[in-house]
Amino acid sequence: MEQQQPMFPPFLGLLLGAVFVSTAAVLVKLASAPAEVVAFYRLFLAVVLMTPFSIPYFKELRAFESRAWIYLLLSGLFLALHFVLWFESLNYTSVASSVVLVTLQPLFTFIGAYMLFGERIKMKALAGGLLAICGSVMIFWGDFRIGGEAVWGNALALLAAAMVSGYWLCGQHLRQRLSIMTYTYVVYGTGALFILLYVALTGGALFSYPARDWWLFVALALFPTLLGHSIFNWAVKWVGASIISVTVLFEPIGASLLAYLILGETLSSAQIAGGLIILSGIYLFIRNHHSQAQRVQADHEQQPVSVPDQKHSTNA
Repeated sequence: MEQQQPMFPPFLGLLLGAVFVSTAAVLVKLASAPAEVVAFYRLFLAVVLMTPFSIPYFKELRAFESRAWIYLLLSGLFLALHFVLWFESLNYTSVASSVVLVTLQPLFTFIGAYMLFGERIKMKALAGGLLAICGSVMIFWGDFRIGGEAVWGNALALLAAAMVSGYWLCGQHLRQRLSIMTYTYVVYGTGALFILLYVALTGGALFSYPARDWWLFVALALFPTLLGHSIFNWAVKWVGASIISVTVLFEPIGASLLAYLILGETLSSAQIAGGLIILSGIYLFIRNHHSQAQRVQADHEQQPVSVPDQKHSTNA
């Protein structure tokens, strides 16, 4: 288990995580395999790479009750849905539009945090959320003028944002009890199993892909997953789900730059204007929600948590 104080500055970890996560969209675009296959191998190969380091932590799971497993399964399901929906969106819309729309996840995260943890919102934060929504409408309208496929891709990106918010919220609940290694290993594993089930039910193929795709699968497992999302999973214990979301402000910039350099994707005026409005709105939302979310999170951590059922300790 982690010590009460982190050995590495959490916010520096979030910055590094954002850099690694920015590579994901371009790596997905370069692959020829279907979205669900790319998502499966991203998680499956991450689990394979983690297995030798995770075995000593398996004993943590023995004390877990059924309710805790429900949260773990939900977290894995949300992550699986996020990856499949987001990767599929990249088949229809640009990297810039898709990644920028996924940055709306703090709004979904707040809704869940309000319902689960009683977090409140300031008027300035609410104004930031409304501003971000206006920016998303601008991107939708600009892409609508280009073609219906781009609009469908944007809709999938929004659904992906909602799913990853559920993933972070489950993590915020569970990370008060589980080490980062155990939580990440189980969630990635269950997420991979959910996607594998989907591929099997739809008759998809898991093999017969070109060598370049396999290198891309490994890169996705290593950089944005193990060195990206895993850092976020570690940091969520120290900063909370709402604060994790601020790191998405860097990803659209990094991903769009990589898409321009590697894929030759350019930005339309609607994408630039809408993207800047969304990022400004999300920044305003996070900045004004930050201190309040931290206070609520601190209060929540002082309350007894039922995962697992222990009476005298709130940290495992």
